[in-house]
Order: sequence, then structure tokens, then C-alpha cells
Amino acid sequence: MLIDTHCHISKDDYDDIDKIIEDDFKEVDKIIISGCSKKDIIESLEIAEKNENIFVTIGYHPDQVEIVSDEDLLFLEEKCSNKKVVGIGEIGLDYHYTVENKEEQIALFKKQLKLAEKLNMPVVIHSRDATKDTIDTLKKYKVTGVIHAFSGSIETANIYILMGFLIGIGGVVTFKNSKLFEVVKSIGLDHIVLETDSPYLTPHPFRGMQNSSKYIPVIAKRISEVTEKSYDEVSEITGNNAIKMFDLK
Repeated sequence: MLIDTHCHISKDDYDDIDKIIEDDFKEVDKIIISGCSKKDIIESLEIAEKNENIFVTIGYHPDQVEIVSDEDLLFLEEKCSNKKVVGIGEIGLDYHYTVENKEEQIALFKKQLKLAEKLNMPVVIHSRDATKDTIDTLKKYKVTGVIHAFSGSIETANIYILMGFLIGIGGVVTFKNSKLFEVVKSIGLDHIVLETDSPYLTPHPFRGMQNSSKYIPVIAKRISEVTEKSYDEVSEITGNNAIKMFDLK
């Protein structure tokens, strides 16, 4: 079963969402949309409500830190009761563009991890140029989930795995200049879920084109080559990992 565990579907990105989804479901069995702002949460839930095999994770991306209010956090908790919501995310830390709001990012991250712990929901973690702070913060909470768009070392992947996390692998594993395949080969299928992060990070040889869940098979094929497992094994094992982590019905 092929599952895209992380994508973004919005009117801001696609001209015809219904057609995109129709084409996606020719290639995948289930899709999880990540709603990372209040606007995206509302839109993602509206899409999921109309599609049996679309689910949602919701949370406030670190780039939202300057505008998220206590009221917004209450809104998030309220929406977590929706049966279509299967996790909290993507949440985390991003120091790529600035570290000036580092403490504010960590504070928002902690509030959402506390909510996930309270509701016993998996989390989807965004971590960019912030590995140590991400790990140190996660260790303070009894949570598990997925490390989204992983691009770190084998050693870092194993730290997350020991903490109970799965590693999200997307189009980057197909890039010619990427060493991510070494991580995939080392950790094996039992610790991996597939994702596109569409409309971003389109896999090779389609780079330059708009990404969507229909490219999950390209990612699965590359992982099959790297792990020396059959395509069907990649589909089955990563799919089951996602179903178990997110309790997909």
C-alpha cells in the first residue's frame, strides 16, 4: 500500500485541486495533508472531509511563531478532535533563515508537544539546522511520530529511531547529489515512511515540475534499489508503518 504521509494541498499551489487529487489516487492509496497554519488547517480539513482516503496532520510550523496566539492553540486542540486528524504537525524548529527567534520557536514547539502528549497523538517534526535543540526538546515529552523530510546523518537517524520515531523519506533520496540513500540503506524499511512534501521537492527526473502524491512510486522505486528489496516490499512495509503510526482506518 503506497501512502504519501506528508504533502501540502492548497488553492495557493494548485489551480485544480480536484484534478490533482484524482491523478494522485491513480498512484497512491492514502494521502496525509499537513496543515501548517490556521488557514491551511481549515482548508486541509475541508479537503479531507470530502475524500475517504485523505487524512490530515495539523499544527503550527515554526515560521508561524510570530503570529500564533493562545487562541490559535485552543483552535488547534479543538480541531484535533476531528476524526480526520491523525497527528500534530508539522511542528518543530527552523534556524535556517534566523536564530533570533530561537527561544520563541522552542516555546511554541513545547506547547504543541505538550498537547500531543496530552491527546496521545503522533507528531510530525520539522527540523532544519536545529538538530540538537530538536532532539533535546523531544526528549522532554512522551511522544512519537515522524521526522519529516529527514536529511541528516545515519547517527542522527538512529537517535530518532531509538526515541520511537519513523524517518520520512521523500524526493531528495532520488537527487544525484544526495547521500540520503546511505541513511535509507543503513536503517532499513522498518523505520521509514514515504512522503512527497508536495508541491515541493519533486523527485528526479521530474525536478522543475510541480510535485504531487503521484510521484510516490518514483520514491518507492529508488528506495527499492537502495535497500535491495522488491518494490512490493517497499510499498507494503512503509505503508504498514504509516498505518500503524497514524492509526489510519
